[in-house]
Amino acid sequence: MKKNIVVIEGDGIGPEVTKQSVKVLNAIAELFNHEFVYSYHLMGADAIDKTGNPLPDETLSACLKADAVLFGAIGHPKFDNDPSAKVRPEQGLLRIRKELQLYANIRPINTYAALSHLSPLKEDRLKNVDFIIFRELTGGIYFGKKELAADGSQASDDCVYSRAEIERITKLAFELAKKPERKQKLTLVDKANVLETSRLWRKVVQETATQYPEVKVDYMFVDNAAMQIIINPSQFDVVLTENMFGDIISDEASVLSGSLGLLPSASIGTGTAMFEPIHGSYPQAAGKDIANPIGSILSAAMMLEYFGMIEEAERVKEAVNWALNSKIVTKDIEPVNFYFTSTLGEMIADYVSGKIPELNKKENIELRKSTII
Repeated sequence: MKKNIVVIEGDGIGPEVTKQSVKVLNAIAELFNHEFVYSYHLMGADAIDKTGNPLPDETLSACLKADAVLFGAIGHPKFDNDPSAKVRPEQGLLRIRKELQLYANIRPINTYAALSHLSPLKEDRLKNVDFIIFRELTGGIYFGKKELAADGSQASDDCVYSRAEIERITKLAFELAKKPERKQKLTLVDKANVLETSRLWRKVVQETATQYPEVKVDYMFVDNAAMQIIINPSQFDVVLTENMFGDIISDEASVLSGSLGLLPSASIGTGTAMFEPIHGSYPQAAGKDIANPIGSILSAAMMLEYFGMIEEAERVKEAVNWALNSKIVTKDIEPVNFYFTSTLGEMIADYVSGKIPELNKKENIELRKSTII
């Protein structure tokens, strides 16, 4: 099978982690006789520096024609520290979501027994944690009308949702929740006791629920949900929420695994789908070959699932589990005896390719390790 993939390496550690995903995809292509054709394009701070535009027209045009987009990370401190900047990297990300109509961000939240000691939660609270957050991505307060008084004394951001915007992601969430491999449970996270938009969300979900009698539905205010993710995360299965709430609780949930660098995401809708790790650009680590590429590699696995390449995706997940269980990890997980970003990518790609019998010789693995003395 041939697929055309736009690669946007982006800012900070984006290029380093994305290169590892491409290594793994190449190993999959060779093993399963696929052809992945990559084209590289700019977005974010890197694009601003080179073109003055956070999302050049050439990039957008290429994305619209591609089968999928593999994205690294976005952001730079020089923009974060300048609130008056008129052109910002994040504008590129918001625009590409809008132009590609990527209305649903899907974030799986899993934990790994081998890394339970890194989680801020006690080990007993991490058992059976396996849920997926559906975050609406193109509506709400991030895209609402923004106003600042002429004297700078008052500002406002409108939060607006239409029934159609809510219905389309609600249907996606229910379709996943009803699958036999899930727990057939959906939780709507809102603030319906205060916000009119949340009351519309709740009404639409209640109406849609009648079409899915096999799915149990419950409703949780966002403040309570934030608490429950810490107290009892295993209670969740499919979590559905609006844009800003989803942004916040998905980042909160990401720490359950022990490292922000482990988790992937997919953004899907009516246009080309985009796949990216949930971490930011982490500029402090850029260029040091120490960033964790697993979130990006698992994002590539989600892309394979999107292509219908289920066996291929499972092979990638198996390789990641092998690496974690074998303590072949980056500096964020093991600060002393760690492996470089590029080395971890190579080893996961080697596992995918079936080279592990030789790789499993302890002396060969140890030679690749980087130890701080």
